[in-house]
Amino acid sequence: MGKQYVGVSTKAYLGYHQTLDWLAETREAVLARPGLADAGVVPFVIPSFPLLPAALQTFRDTGVIVGAQNVAWGDGPLTGEVSASMLAELGVGLAEIGHAERRDLFGETDDVVALKYRASSQAGLTALLCVGEPQRLSPADAAEHCARQVTAAVPPGARGDLLLAYEPIWAIGADAPADPDYVTAVVRELRARLEPAYPDLALSLLYGGSAGPGLIARLDGVDGLFLGRFAHDATNFARVLDEASARRP
Repeated sequence: MGKQYVGVSTKAYLGYHQTLDWLAETREAVLARPGLADAGVVPFVIPSFPLLPAALQTFRDTGVIVGAQNVAWGDGPLTGEVSASMLAELGVGLAEIGHAERRDLFGETDDVVALKYRASSQAGLTALLCVGEPQRLSPADAAEHCARQVTAAVPPGARGDLLLAYEPIWAIGADAPADPDYVTAVVRELRARLEPAYPDLALSLLYGGSAGPGLIARLDGVDGLFLGRFAHDATNFARVLDEASARRP
């Protein structure tokens, strides 16, 4: 087993001062676990744009990667957007793209996601590409749907790292995650489709969609979890870090 990524996005749930408190609590949880790196566990946090400088300062020299919840597909006359080059200049490491909420609420198409992937890659950011089927399908059909989303965004011959967050849309915001056997089957099918298509891409497959404590040990073939609201309590984030550490053989 290689790296295991355990990350969380605050979305727009937390206010400014709430986020500062959460960042500080999360930092303490990480520092209390000095064996994370030896266990291959890589934490990442994705706060709102105004909190990025504070997050970068908070997690300096901790091994925690700071990411952005969105990224512009270019720079220049794009009022209200934040360019990939500015994020890279700040020291941000990840750019989240393709989330179901961005696609649904803001009309982002596969073409837009592809532009954001290109902008992120050119700036040296690692893309966290979110994919997922709208309703429960067979594992093979779900994997095919997700694979099409990936190939629409990531060009042939792509190199470097790609974090792929498999988030079934029907599980986002639900009371419980998708069934572990279903997730394991979809991830296995998806990996079998993508790895031959991108031989030069270091692909890590994470599960998201109501993910929280108690889940990662029940999943096979995933490289970590992308957590949501359950990890807005730093105690829960810490529990998942422990579970990921224990999962390493």
